[in-house]
Amino acid sequence: PDVAASFALVILMAPMAYFLLASPSFLFVKLDIPPVARLLRGMFHGYFIALAIAGVVGTVGLAVAGRPAFLIGIAVVAFAVFARRWFLRRIDAQLGPEPAGDGGMARGLRRLHVAGMLCNAAQFVLVVGCIPYIMVAPA
Repeated sequence: PDVAASFALVILMAPMAYFLLASPSFLFVKLDIPPVARLLRGMFHGYFIALAIAGVVGTVGLAVAGRPAFLIGIAVVAFAVFARRWFLRRIDAQLGPEPAGDGGMARGLRRLHVAGMLCNAAQFVLVVGCIPYIMVAPA
């Protein structure tokens, strides 16, 4: 059972760790360039899909391992499913029919980008912080 729980945690942490490493690169580019802004949107789209899939797999793995802490996976799945629609709509609203080079669009995208990075970091810390509780031998 501990093997299933450890695999479940690794699967949950994989997309979060990737996003944690990949997303800061957008801090070094201007988001008022349309291809860069679309690439940022695509990265968030892929992140939410990967997080939902990893959350389902992680939840199943923790349930198979008999760990009551499998609610972590459900919380990750719930976040990914509900936040994806809201977050991508906000990005699409920023990318709307405004002309390229609009500073308001870039500021709005930057705020969404930083908020997404902070939410991902908080989730990652939460999952990593639960490792000692999940990996303890069952009584």
